[in-house]
Amino acid sequence: MLLNNNLHRPLEVVLEIPVKTYDIDFMGIVSNIVYIRWLEDLRLKFLDEHCQLNQQIEQGYAPVLAGTEIEYKRPIKIIDQVIGRLWVSNLGRLKWTVQAEILSNNKLAAVATQKGAFVSLQNSRPIPIPEELQKKYFEHQKENFKD
Repeated sequence: MLLNNNLHRPLEVVLEIPVKTYDIDFMGIVSNIVYIRWLEDLRLKFLDEHCQLNQQIEQGYAPVLAGTEIEYKRPIKIIDQVIGRLWVSNLGRLKWTVQAEILSNNKLAAVATQKGAFVSLQNSRPIPIPEELQKKYFEHQKENFKD
């Protein structure tokens, strides 16, 4: 999995992530499943900052996750300082893709890509990407590609 190594990270959010005792597996490192929870925490922070979930629900739609791909680079232990970063890497008409990285003591510990869509709460069918999110994303794109 290749990660977008340049600094162009539309709508990036950053989250300090505490490692809890219950995150540790029998090997003394963070369990694989915990990374999935951390990605959920990052997506929730993204929604808080860019497209509030409670407003989506009031308007009759919500995001759904269609897939997760994660690559583990190094183990994380309970004493490590962990930072998560998540940003939009692609925003189509109906589908979105976010990329994330988990850093442990400022070293890359995992990279992930998640894909999803927004769906109607009435019929569970995909809807176009919310206008507010499209606008923020494309404004960010314009700002970063000015001549």
